[in-house]
Amino acid sequence: MPSPRPPASPPLPDLGPRASDALLRLIADSVPVMLAYYESTSLRCVFANQRYAAFSGQTVQSIIGKTVREAIGEKAWQEILPYVQRALAGESVQYTREYAGPQGRAHMLEISLQPHFGVREGRNAMVGAFVLINDITHHWEAERAVRQSEERMRKFAIATEEGLAFHRDGRILDANEALQRMVGYSLAELVGQSIFDFALPEYRALAVEYTRRGSEKPYELAMRHKDGRVIPIEVVGKTMPQQEGDYRVVVVRDITARKQAQEQARFLVLHDTLTQLPNRRHLMMQLARMASAAQERQTRAAVLFIDLDHFKTVNESLGNQAGDQLLIEIARRLQDGVKATDFVARVGGDQFIVLLPDLANRAAAAEVADALLARVRAEFAIGGTPLSLSPSIGISVFPDDGYSPDELLRRADAAMHHTKESGRGTRMFYEPGMEGQPTELLQQEHLLREAVFQGAFALHYQPQVRVADGRLVGFEALVRWRHPVRGLVGPDEFIPLAESRGLITPIGRWVLHEACRQLKAWHDEGLPRVPVAVNLSAIEFRQRDVVGEIAQVLQSAGLAPQYLEVEITESALMQQADHTRTTLQALQALGVAVTVDDFGTGYSSLAYLKRYPLDKIKVDRSFVTDTPADSEDVAIVTAIIQLAHSLQLQPVAEGVETAEQLALLRRLGCELAQGFGIAPPMDAQRAREWLRAQAE
Repeated sequence: MPSPRPPASPPLPDLGPRASDALLRLIADSVPVMLAYYESTSLRCVFANQRYAAFSGQTVQSIIGKTVREAIGEKAWQEILPYVQRALAGESVQYTREYAGPQGRAHMLEISLQPHFGVREGRNAMVGAFVLINDITHHWEAERAVRQSEERMRKFAIATEEGLAFHRDGRILDANEALQRMVGYSLAELVGQSIFDFALPEYRALAVEYTRRGSEKPYELAMRHKDGRVIPIEVVGKTMPQQEGDYRVVVVRDITARKQAQEQARFLVLHDTLTQLPNRRHLMMQLARMASAAQERQTRAAVLFIDLDHFKTVNESLGNQAGDQLLIEIARRLQDGVKATDFVARVGGDQFIVLLPDLANRAAAAEVADALLARVRAEFAIGGTPLSLSPSIGISVFPDDGYSPDELLRRADAAMHHTKESGRGTRMFYEPGMEGQPTELLQQEHLLREAVFQGAFALHYQPQVRVADGRLVGFEALVRWRHPVRGLVGPDEFIPLAESRGLITPIGRWVLHEACRQLKAWHDEGLPRVPVAVNLSAIEFRQRDVVGEIAQVLQSAGLAPQYLEVEITESALMQQADHTRTTLQALQALGVAVTVDDFGTGYSSLAYLKRYPLDKIKVDRSFVTDTPADSEDVAIVTAIIQLAHSLQLQPVAEGVETAEQLALLRRLGCELAQGFGIAPPMDAQRAREWLRAQAE
């Protein structure tokens, strides 16, 4: 039985033929859709508004009387025919269709076919159909962009090894598989939980405040794995706006490898790789602390300088491996022979230092020295061969023999040498006169002061190149003293004296002015524009208005800030942290790059590398010299390079002398290098010629 037809539409108010037509036309042309009416039997257009006619490439007058097929074309007709047939059967039809516009741009149309019923031949029947077309391209493109974005995010979330979490007000909405693996929880276990609960308690307040402020800078914290392990992580959050409420995307990186590299680098820099004892750098830090504590508590402390007698004979007769085993055993005996509060270090070769804090008197130091003599003299068995050694021990006492770490160590060393001269195998306290007279030192100070007054200095320039292709990237300016007797003298031989006698500031100012003047002269000649690096001592960095002076010198020389780099030691960074941070930030704002020079030879605290705005780390030449033959030095160089990369700093290797060293650095990913194997430091004229040759 056929379904009943809808009742006929009520007639429009009778406004008169002309008024009704005009009103209908006004309404039809005003609505923001395409509108047409087709007669049901012939499918010819009876009415169309301007939007519909223009869309079909016609006018209102030209489209009237045309069939649907004629109005829209054969291709479109074949596409919509199934919908037309449904409408002719009396069904209200809605569908969407993609349409290529005049310039080929894709449009999306939303089409509604509404049957119109009226009285025909005395009965209610379908007389025509209304066509309403809405261009929904804008909404379609927006929805497609959202879908594509979500699909890209889904693919990225699957592919990346970084953890991704989505949360609103701290409640986890979703997480990728990488994060699930990282924390050990399934997605079902994560969703709905507070993201802050996964951070260790000591970091939760930090995480909550970070989210509250909507911060988007990376920061470090630690979380606990489901199995109880603590995982160090780096987190970056970003707020994503949505109509139903903003949510946060959190990127979580497992930085366990970075932390391990930092710890490895810290250990290697502060410890002897053979005996695992603290090394000289660690010793000087501990000696300074011991002297400060002894002065504060008004107690005595002692330094024991231990040198093994005739140790060279062991290496020559049994080989280096036997010698290494012997040193390891001696280190163990020394540690076992002192209290837990005492300090044992190996400072090189067959030399060891023992620090004894909180001594009641000098006799207590003698008792420890005698006990250690007995321990070391006891027979060793190395590779089945019995060995006997005797040590010579020199002792200095705080405050009797000095206050500073350098004085105490130097005088213990002098006492040890007097012990060897007096027959070896015993111990001796320092006595005045063991170090000799300071006449030569006073003479050198006098000559250096004259050199400052006369400007008797010169700058040599050592090229710094890119390891990958040998391309020149800059120069380091190295100061030389024109000594009246010895000729050109390197900085290692007079800078310590200048620092101790208050002469380093005028020398540093001269170096800065001359380096900037010379580099600007080369630039004006049309030579390659590369930066020059100058060294600042810790004293200069602390006492001078470094930023103000550099800005003034750059302006005076007419040199752009990006062509000047400053190299500072670790000790400069470790002092007056607030002043240091302010100075480095001001240098960064000025556009001057900062390099940590001789990394690994100072205090070696790694915290400042992340805390301060730095650009490069220089691997000290002492670590490079014996590579690639020395596996211990290779390990240190590798650790420093990896540490630099993890902190997004450029590693620079000093002291490169051989092609093998350069090849090793290339394999390790070291970016920059300098050394005699690349080019020696050159005076200004030879550096200019070298620079010109690079430009050809």
